[in-house]
Formats: sequence, C-alpha cells, structure tokens
Amino acid sequence: MAMELQQLPSSSSLEHQKTIPYFSSGANEPKPTLAQSFLFRCRSKQAAPRTKMVVIASAPVHSIRALTLKPRASASLVGGDPDNLFKVGEQSLDDIQSQEQFPTNKLNQKEVMDLFNSNCIVSLQYLKQAHALVLKSGHFQDHYVSGTLLKCYADAPIRELDLALQVFDNVSNPNVFVFNIVFKCCLAHGEPYKVIWFYYKMVVANSRPNKFTYPPLFKACKNAGALKEGEQVHAQVVKRGLSEDDHIRSSGIQMYASFRRVAEARKLLGESEEMDVICCNAMIDGYMKSGNVTAAEDLFYRMMSKNVGSYNAMISGFCRLGMIKEARILFDKMIERDEITWSAMIDGYILGSYHREALEIFNKMQKEKIKPKKFVLSSVLAACANFAALDHGRWIHAYVKRNSIYLDSVLGTALLDMYVKCGRLDLAWEVFENMREKEVFTYNAMIGGLGAYGRAEDAIGLFSKMVREKIRPNSITFVGVLNACSHAGLVDKGLQIFHSMERFYGIEPQIEHYGCLVDLLGRAGQLLEAEQVINMMPMKPNIAVWGALLNACRIHGDARLGERVGNIVLDMDPENSGRYALLSNIYAKANRWDDVANLRKLMKERGIKTVTGCSMIDLNGMVHEFKMGDGSHPQMKEIYRTLGKVMDKLKTEGYAPNTSQVLLDIEEEEKETSVKYHSEKLAICFGILNTKPGTTIRVVKNLRVCEDCHSATKVISKVYDREIIVRDRIRYHHFKNGRCSCNDFW
Repeated sequence: MAMELQQLPSSSSLEHQKTIPYFSSGANEPKPTLAQSFLFRCRSKQAAPRTKMVVIASAPVHSIRALTLKPRASASLVGGDPDNLFKVGEQSLDDIQSQEQFPTNKLNQKEVMDLFNSNCIVSLQYLKQAHALVLKSGHFQDHYVSGTLLKCYADAPIRELDLALQVFDNVSNPNVFVFNIVFKCCLAHGEPYKVIWFYYKMVVANSRPNKFTYPPLFKACKNAGALKEGEQVHAQVVKRGLSEDDHIRSSGIQMYASFRRVAEARKLLGESEEMDVICCNAMIDGYMKSGNVTAAEDLFYRMMSKNVGSYNAMISGFCRLGMIKEARILFDKMIERDEITWSAMIDGYILGSYHREALEIFNKMQKEKIKPKKFVLSSVLAACANFAALDHGRWIHAYVKRNSIYLDSVLGTALLDMYVKCGRLDLAWEVFENMREKEVFTYNAMIGGLGAYGRAEDAIGLFSKMVREKIRPNSITFVGVLNACSHAGLVDKGLQIFHSMERFYGIEPQIEHYGCLVDLLGRAGQLLEAEQVINMMPMKPNIAVWGALLNACRIHGDARLGERVGNIVLDMDPENSGRYALLSNIYAKANRWDDVANLRKLMKERGIKTVTGCSMIDLNGMVHEFKMGDGSHPQMKEIYRTLGKVMDKLKTEGYAPNTSQVLLDIEEEEKETSVKYHSEKLAICFGILNTKPGTTIRVVKNLRVCEDCHSATKVISKVYDREIIVRDRIRYHHFKNGRCSCNDFW
C-alpha cells in the first residue's frame, strides 16, 4: 500500500527501537542493556609495555569503560548478577576506579579504521571489542567511523541488522555517508520499507542526499511495490538536479519498468544519440519484462556501443518469455561472457524444463575455466534435481567444500533438494543438519522430502522442531505436512494439523490445503467425506482438488463416483492426457471396455496424445533415458536379454504380472508382454547389468509407477539383494528386501 513520505509511522513502531542500545553514553540517557565481557589486546605501538586493556561491558554503568592494569595485576572477570560489580583480583571496580587514572586512548582515525579491516569482523565478539575501543577512543561520533562500524554489524559474516540500527540510533546528526550505509544495509537484509522510512528521517533531519542516495532508494521502492513513494523520490531527484546521473537514471528506469510503467521509464532514458549503455540496458530489461520484445530488440540494435550487460538483458528477457532458441543464438554470438550470462542461460533452460541442456551449458562453463558462484551453483543444482543427475550434484557439493564456499540458506536448500530428488535422503538430512542458516523454505524442503519418502512421523517431528525453534511456518509448510500425512494414511493427525492452521498459526487454509485434505481422506478410502469437503469448501474447487478425488476413486475402484468426477475433470481440463488415463484405468478395472474404447475415441477426436513413459538412471555421471519401444540405447539388446532372465527368475519366486491397468481389451498374454517392457523395468535391468552386486539403483520416472512395476520391483529387490529407489511423478518408493517404503499405499 502506498503512503506519503510525511505520513510514515514514528520510529517507535520499528523493531530496532524496541530495546535500548547497550552502547548509549551520557548521564541523562536511560540505563543500557548489558553486553558481554571481553578482553582486547591493544596494538603494541599504542599500549604501554606488557599492559592489557580490559573492557568492562557488563557492569551497571552508563557506558562501556576501559581500565589499564599494571603488568603483574591479577585480572579475573566474574559474571553473574548485573547488580553486582565485577571484581578484578580482590578489588571491586569502584576500588580500582578510585586508585587508577583512566588515560584517553590516543588512537587516530586511520588506526581505528584499520581495526575494521582486520580480523575484528570475523565474529560478533571481536567486533564488539573493536566497538568498545571506538567508544573509549572518542571516535564514535566521527561519521566515517560510526558508519563503517554500522556496516560491519550488518554485513557478512555478522549480519546483525538490529545491532547495526542500534548503532545508527546513537549517531549524533548522521550525515549522508551514514544514511547511505543504512539504506544499503536495510536493502541487503530485505527490508525495503525501512529504507523508505530512513529516507524520510534523512529529509526531516535536513541531511542533504547525494548521487549515491537514490539508486538504493529506487530499488527499495521497486522491491516494496511502492510506486507512489518512487514517484516522490523521482521528484526529489529532479529537484536536486541529479536526474542526469546515469546510475540514478538506470535505477529509476528499473523501478518504473517493474511497475510496467514503460512510458515513464523511456522518458528517463531520453532521446540523445549517445545514450548511456547502463541506462539502455535497464530500458531493454524493462521492455522485456513488459513483454515488448520488438521495442527491446529495436533499442538493442540501435545502441552505438554494447557491453556484456546489454546481451545479458536480452538473453534473460528471451528466457523469461520462453524464447530459448533466440536466447541461445545470442548467447553463442557473444565473444565475452560473465557469470550472469551463464546463469541466465542455465536458468532459461531450467525454466523450459530443458535440464540436460542446462547441465551441458554448465559443463561448457567449466571447460572455459570460469569459477561458478553461489547463484550459478543453486541453478545447476535445480537442474541436477530435476534430471536425476546425482553425480553432477555430488560434484557441486564437493566443489563447495573444496573452495570453502559458505553454505547459506539458499545454496544449502538447493543442495538438500537435489539430494532428496536424486534418492539420497540420507545425504539431504546430513546437509540439513550441518546448515548454520535455516530459513522456513529450508524446513519446507526437508519436510516435503520426508513426506514424499513416506516418513510422515519424521516430517511431523521436524515440523514440531521448527515451531519450537521459533521459525514461523507458512502455507507451503502445511502443504508438505499434510501431504506427508496423506501418503502415510494418518487421517486423524492430518485433520488435527489442518484445523490448527488458522487457530494456532493464523494461516487461513487455501485451495491447495483443501486439495491435500481431499487427498488425505480419499486415499484412506473415505470417498464420501472427501466429496463433502469439496462441497463445503469456501472457494470454488479447482482441477487439482477434483483430480485428487478422481485418483482416490482409481485406488479404491469406485467406478460410479469415478465416472461422475471424471466427467467434471474432463470438462475442466480437456487437454490433459493424464485425466483421460485415470478415468480409463477406472473403467478398465471394472471391465467396462466399451467405455474405455469410447474414451480413446474422444481423445482422438480432441487430438489428445498420451505422454510416453520415460525413466532415467544416472550412471558414472551420465544420465541414461529409457522409453517403452525405443531401441536407440546402445546396450538395448543386452538389456532385453537381462530383462528376460529377470522376469523368468521373478516368476519362480511367485510373481504374476498385474495387467489390470492395461487399457486395451486384448488377450492376457499380450497384456503381460505390454507391461513387461515398461520403462522403469528397462532402467532397472540396465542398472543390474552395469553395476556391481549390492549397488543401490536409482530411477526417476515422469509418470506414476504402475501396479505391476511396483510389484515386480519389490520382488527384484529381494531376489537380487538390491535397494532400488524409484521417484515417480508423485512420490518416492524405496524398495528393500521385498518391501516398499510406501507400504503399498500410493
């Protein structure tokens, strides 16, 4: 919601002003909060020989004090009740204050600033020591020093924005340098509204902005969706005569473009022959975001000079619009590429579900000796996850460790998700446990993974741990927990969690949560109750909700209800071949072959083509793909031979082909032949043929596992003493010793 700058709330409404900063000084100020005690060795050129400085920060005094001790003084700091004074040796602080003089530290500004460039910023403890020295030396009101101190608190590795803002609150008459640092820090921490608020304070304080003030301010307005405030900022830029600055214009163009206000952005760009390349790049990006490809191309080819950013803006825009071919043509024309170029092309392929091509681009990047950074690695891990390229994913994990890349919440979650989707739940859990930064989306990924593997109790346990650790769940969290209950048949627990959403967490159930509830009841065989939920929903049910009920009818063989729900589904989603397949399965199970034939005829009339089943297996860094009837794999003869031996062996163990899901009214022998060559069986036999006995086989399939393949894989895991993990479109199946982790409930 937009609001006038002069109507912004008072500072008391901001979180960072709820507590009194511990570094307050002055007799008239309130009593500060307590800080930790710590020992700081002065640099030898400033300190007396063999003299230590002890900073007392936990005594009940109104400022941090420092005292010097003689070389042989016995110094011990005793913690405890803040109302008790610390003791140094056998003397109280008051005794020492009466005996010792407190000399003024004579560090100059440069020497103080050197502290911030040293190891002082590697931990909060050391930074607080440096902070105490700044107070002692009288440099805190030097805006350059206090601004740099503020930045150290906010930046990595400390990342304590609240402490940084407490520093700001104690700076007298902050100048533009200090305000600009606050803007950048708040923006880096995802607090755009605070940036706007502090600009209001800056204006009120008559602190004159400069050309570095407005780029982060425009970005904050863009991120906050504050168009009205952005227009006011633009007016201030014009008023102060800064509208010709290229960086300010570029950020203003980006802001207007984000609101689809292309005309205003174009006015900012101007019409001069030698338009600034940075501003042109921003304008191209704006055109692309608004879908105006023609205008973007026209500006791109009219530019007298282009840089890498110009190409990046075009490539990113093409990829966002699904124009992958055009993006690749431009990519291949580039002589020089940067990390953003590679990342844009990889993201484009992933967005279009071209995961193999995304990995090929990454491999090309490696051959050109370009070191990928975090955002590139996160994108490639997403490709590995979707393409089941476990070896590629493990290489990236090793690369992160080898190069000491910090595993933040984004990269860590991408790595965790990759392991989950590649069938290594154990490694996913290991990554999760070792992550120091965990956000709500990290927990969501792990909860979703546990649920998809059928480990509902573990998923619920992790949800409880998340709540205990004061991480507030969001709507996605509850989708993961409810799905976990659904896959495990925990109806009562699922209902309990569903009803707790609004009552305990203030989250109103959305349509996806009702879909989970329908799935939960339907899988458990409570079809009438599931239909009642649909009829009583506060919103109109979508195709996903009706699809969940249709699948439940397939599981439990309710042809009458299935037919009624199936007709609703086909009316809502007539182009989706999967919906026809579900209804056909229901008819086939009920031996209603005329209805199956009529449905196939309807598909033909509507031009609906079925999706071919495809299974993939990663072996030695290469992903092998199998489709029924596709003999293109170089080992196909050996695979068919192995498959024949495997099926013969399974029959001696009591396996009988399940042909209930064959959608043709043909002889039983022909049905058995049909299910024999399903893609996951080919992939499993390839794994048996090419790996050592006892090696785990991991398969990813694009469709739901059929009942026959599920039964056959259980027997294979027992006969060949193999663990087999199959990821289908819905969930994971971990086969071991003739059993599946889903307990035949999928």
